[in-house]
Amino acid sequence: MASQQSPPPPPVESPPPPAPTTVIDLGNDLLREIFLRLPSLPSLVRAALSCRTFLDAVRSSPAFRRSFSAVRPPPLLGLFFDPDGPAIPTFAPIRRRSNPDLAAVVRGADFFLTGIPDDDDTFPGWVIEDCRDGYVLLQNFNAERLAVYNPLTRDLDLIPHPPDELFDNSHGDANYLGCYILSSKEGAQPLRLVYTCQDESRARAAVFSSESRAWQIFPWSEPVTPKPEDEHWLKVGTMVNGFIYWIHANEAYIFVLNTATLEFSQMDLPPGFVERDYMFRVGENKDGELCIVCAVEFDLFVWVWRAGLEVWMFDNRFPLERIVEFTGDTLEEHGELRVVDIISGYVYFSTNETFADPLYPCWFLSLCMETAEVDTIFQKRFDSHIYPYIMAWPPSLTENKVRPQLEDA
Repeated sequence: MASQQSPPPPPVESPPPPAPTTVIDLGNDLLREIFLRLPSLPSLVRAALSCRTFLDAVRSSPAFRRSFSAVRPPPLLGLFFDPDGPAIPTFAPIRRRSNPDLAAVVRGADFFLTGIPDDDDTFPGWVIEDCRDGYVLLQNFNAERLAVYNPLTRDLDLIPHPPDELFDNSHGDANYLGCYILSSKEGAQPLRLVYTCQDESRARAAVFSSESRAWQIFPWSEPVTPKPEDEHWLKVGTMVNGFIYWIHANEAYIFVLNTATLEFSQMDLPPGFVERDYMFRVGENKDGELCIVCAVEFDLFVWVWRAGLEVWMFDNRFPLERIVEFTGDTLEEHGELRVVDIISGYVYFSTNETFADPLYPCWFLSLCMETAEVDTIFQKRFDSHIYPYIMAWPPSLTENKVRPQLEDA
């Protein structure tokens, strides 16, 4: 009897290969760890806008944005130059071949300010008042209006001057003092401006809000003593962390406006400043502390305000004779240094050429107060008013959609 042979077992089918893992499948935490290694804010913007997953990873974590800013501060894109008289403000960009993303930002922006209307082609009436949070604040005295413009996004807000009541009840003639953008947390609205004036011994402020589209005028300050001899007794002001600081033209103190309370006060200068007629600027270090940077020939001296002690303390001295290594010129040709601005721990300064020709270009440089690293920006003629333009975080990356309880996620 023939043996019966069992049929062969059916072939075993191999399981389908797993779907390949892509970078899109990574969790937000891992994506953010990768993003922290990008070289600059423009590179992060380019990566985040490449897909919705990347954008959500950046948007959903204010803590990540703070960490990224700590290791990759928003970059300087260039300097605005606004000379006195009927001249159009110009922009000198920083050229960094090593960072094509930064170069792309500059190329795509409207730093010619073409988005601002021309009220009079024969007399360019717009002058720059402030650069902050990615915005440029300009004023047109002829048209009696202000313009807040973002060259990167091309957003424009035209605002009328404060009413004439701002100058009412003045002691003697009242003069315009300055206008500033009031900073707020990233992505927060509304836009707010503070407009200030002075009379012979007092100051006054008005605040504009884009919500109400109206100006609110605040009372005059108490008169300062002694009464100033010059009607322009305050020099150009500087805003730092919600306070505006004006250097007195003759006395040994700084006049201060708290933009949260709209109250004025006075702050003493470090000892010996007025007697030596130092040229200095007010700014902030990397930790946000108020500081004064003073140039004496080729040294930069730094004092920091200790809020708890209510006193200025000498912090550091930066000898900068080594700028000849960057410029190729001699110290005698450079003459001395002068401070342009101090923003987030960076001192922007220039040489002060000794040549008789006023059109001879100066060197513009930056100093990181934390590392003492000096970087050359470019060589250009020194115009009257100079405003560093720092790239701000674009709203597309800061519109946080998460719940408030996840704010620190």
